[in-house]
Amino acid sequence: MAATDGRARKRPTHPNSVWLTDRPPLKRKADQPAGLDLDKIIAATVRLLDAEGLAKFSMRRLAAEIGVTAMSVYWYVDTKDDLLELAIDAVAGEMPLPDESDAAVDWRDQLRLLATGYRDMLLRHPWAARLLGEFINVGPQATAFANATLRTMRHSGLNPENTSGALASVFHFVYGFATIRALHEARCRAAGIGLDDYFAQVVAAISDRPEFAETMELSVRAAYAGEGLSALEMLDRDFAFALDLQIAGIEAMRERG
Repeated sequence: MAATDGRARKRPTHPNSVWLTDRPPLKRKADQPAGLDLDKIIAATVRLLDAEGLAKFSMRRLAAEIGVTAMSVYWYVDTKDDLLELAIDAVAGEMPLPDESDAAVDWRDQLRLLATGYRDMLLRHPWAARLLGEFINVGPQATAFANATLRTMRHSGLNPENTSGALASVFHFVYGFATIRALHEARCRAAGIGLDDYFAQVVAAISDRPEFAETMELSVRAAYAGEGLSALEMLDRDFAFALDLQIAGIEAMRERG
């Protein structure tokens, strides 16, 4: 699309990100609300996204939540996308990083810590999954996490040129597992039932249907068989085993050299 003055509009020379934009330092104006700062705005954004979800989030809604005008919020950030990018990096800071001071710690345990922390963050903040796919995530917290995964893989003995593929395998699996579980949990909350009741209703609905007989035999009954596990316990068990499979795959590819 041509610019209004007839000149060709230039494309951005770098990805659009709040972390790649030079913004002048803030100097509080006399009419700005006392006690308001960017950290408080980001924290309120995370709370609101957790409570109401991404679809209902707006700058006007945020301003009402913290008791200021929308213009007061825009004094701290240029766009809503900038604020969402700041929020996604804030929750990335919740993920624990391995203690790298202990040289005896096994890289497998470090990778389990990182993967489980990633899963738990996505479950606490279901809105984060979509934003992780929309932003380039080069904030300080996300970068610290990414660097920790790279250092962990360095100790695995895997060929360095395969590191990115190995990490993609692990963390794309975690992303998919956590996102689907979060959607199931959200559906249960909307229906006012627990996850155990939801699964019980599904099993009851398909148990007498012949087209689901093989599914019942190979999957549902096997999951429930004699263990007395809750739905969450089964999901945690499946996640731990699937993660072990990912790690075993890395070890196998390392041995193939």
